[in-house]
Amino acid sequence: MNELIPVTVLTGFLGAGKTTLLNRILSENHGRKIAVIENEFGEVGIDNDLLVESTEQVVVMNNGCICCTVRGDLVRILNEIGEQRAAGKLDFEHVIIETTGLADPAPVAQTFFVDDAVREAYRLDAVVTIVDAKHAMRQLDENHEAQEQVGFADRILVSKTDLVDEDDYNRLLERLRGMNRRATIQRAHPGQTDLADLLNVRGFNLDDILEIEPDFLADVSHEHDDEVKSFVIRETRAYDPDRLNAALDVLATTLGADLLRYKGILNLAGNPHKIAFQGVHMIMGGTELRPWREDETRENVMVFIGRHLPEDQIRWAFASCVTT
Repeated sequence: MNELIPVTVLTGFLGAGKTTLLNRILSENHGRKIAVIENEFGEVGIDNDLLVESTEQVVVMNNGCICCTVRGDLVRILNEIGEQRAAGKLDFEHVIIETTGLADPAPVAQTFFVDDAVREAYRLDAVVTIVDAKHAMRQLDENHEAQEQVGFADRILVSKTDLVDEDDYNRLLERLRGMNRRATIQRAHPGQTDLADLLNVRGFNLDDILEIEPDFLADVSHEHDDEVKSFVIRETRAYDPDRLNAALDVLATTLGADLLRYKGILNLAGNPHKIAFQGVHMIMGGTELRPWREDETRENVMVFIGRHLPEDQIRWAFASCVTT
């Protein structure tokens, strides 16, 4: 078992803070060599642009959700990077799989027990779930995936606790403990979490999982609610910052309940830097990244994930933000 490569599955509902934690891991001087497999829901991946520049190996899967349509791709990638490691072409000692926020972790974890090649090379070390304190109660009420992410966790990190009062936090804590009494639960900012609590913890116990899901080692099928859709807006012309802020305010006010996640890279008029934009329901914000390089196309790319979103109206609103 000591020779098997440990794997951490990083999960949590849309916007909980998985990429923030992953950035912490990639930038921390922890002495570990880590390979990252990243999965996004939708046709275009944004999270790779939001990651810090790193020497770690990062593989992006954005052609479906890791727990269903591209699960075979996960097996293939694990086998490929394992073969490259054995041949001396890659150097890593730990793998982190960041799932899409809509992933059920059960089929992902199952991969490490039912696929012979994966089982002989890797060890599932822990399922780490990030829970958004501000939106968790509604997410747990409305989304089976959010419930599964909590139920399968070996470690639960509660983020955004500064956005709720102590009574609301304690009610959430009581609910999480009722759903999962095995996992350790801690209040944490993903960007400041002690990595010793997350990596090489040997937290995953198959016997415990079989108690809560006896069919775990059988075929686990998973389909997403057809109500949840994603679409992408691309625009090579710069956005006017004031018009964009106004459009985003209207968007959050009128559609906030159905906007599960919206994020992207923005090209704003008068600003030489890339802007990383992220939003969950009615909470949103932007961060300056590095300057645009001369050899790259300055382009706005926004991804929207939600229920019953009026795509045509949202596209029209963003088109009205283009500089004249």
